[in-house]
Amino acid sequence: MQQIGLMKKLKVIISGGGTGGHIFPAIAIAKAMEKKVEKVEFLFVGAEDRMEMEKIPAAGYKIVGLWISGLQRNLSRRNLLFPFKVMSSLLKARKIVKQFKPDLAIGTGGYASGPLLFAAAKKGVPSLIQEQNSYPGITNKILSKYVQKVCVAYDNMERFFGNEKMIITGNPIREDILGFDTKVEQGRKHFNIDDSKPTVLVVGGSLGARTINEAIAENIEGFKTADVNLIWQTGISFQDKSQEIISAVNVPGIQAHTFIKEMDLAYAAADIIVSRAGAIAISELCCVGKPIILVPSPNVSENHQYKNAQSLVNKNAALLVEDKEASRKLVSTLMELVKDNSLQQSLSSNIKKLAIKNAADEIAEIALRLIK
Repeated sequence: MQQIGLMKKLKVIISGGGTGGHIFPAIAIAKAMEKKVEKVEFLFVGAEDRMEMEKIPAAGYKIVGLWISGLQRNLSRRNLLFPFKVMSSLLKARKIVKQFKPDLAIGTGGYASGPLLFAAAKKGVPSLIQEQNSYPGITNKILSKYVQKVCVAYDNMERFFGNEKMIITGNPIREDILGFDTKVEQGRKHFNIDDSKPTVLVVGGSLGARTINEAIAENIEGFKTADVNLIWQTGISFQDKSQEIISAVNVPGIQAHTFIKEMDLAYAAADIIVSRAGAIAISELCCVGKPIILVPSPNVSENHQYKNAQSLVNKNAALLVEDKEASRKLVSTLMELVKDNSLQQSLSSNIKKLAIKNAADEIAEIALRLIK
């Protein structure tokens, strides 16, 4: 794509965070835009104590934080601070917009995107939001009334956003993930795994997943007995326990990692993948095209991870183990899949048909067209 030359530097403000599912699309859109615009400056806005404050600078971008968080679902004293956090964040967001003077504002979800996109849109800044899930959160439902465009990944989203502003683009995929298939040998060397054994990658999302972790921990000897390599991303809360378990098993191909930065190499090295069913995870897994077992998180609004997973199961593109059954069924289902090459091939073939690889480019194009 030829770059767009501008007389002055284009200034773009992007807000998205809380989990990798909001952060990675934000970075992917920024990188796509850099290929299209000759001179562009980005400012990211996140929540002060969330993972974006580390991940965004690591990707080479500047970020500022707002004092913001979501409402707790249970009765909590922290909810008493919520109105004050909203007011503080709105005031700071207005100040950020006034000082940075963006030509364009993009939101990919997360606590900070609400105040920031609202402030930008009210100031007349051309604005766009990208909704990853099949069921949008309240923030994006509200923001959709103020922004010019809403980019979505699923069909039938007009019931939330209407047809006038909505465009189906798919979800942005990290650039390094798109090239994973050229890195199989590099991935196996990176994780130091035995090529003669099948390799299972287990990821519970960027923050880990307690049920998946416990299911793996309780059945760790099964991997040793079956002679299967395991690359296990645990998240920080399970870090210490997983290392104890791995040390006790003491098999080089069975390993645990708090967070896998080189996810492209992990995808390349894996033969089978176990994952949560977040929207971005599913979009990436469709592009990766390996046989997968999905364990949807039950702790999400409107049970959208289950709906995401079921949409793949209906197309014979994934296996599903419910969270409440993970301790009993996950590892046994996994070991059956390891032995069933025909099922592996069928799942792989079907999930590849669902891949959308150019979403970040398309969203960048739509965003740039908003600038008068």
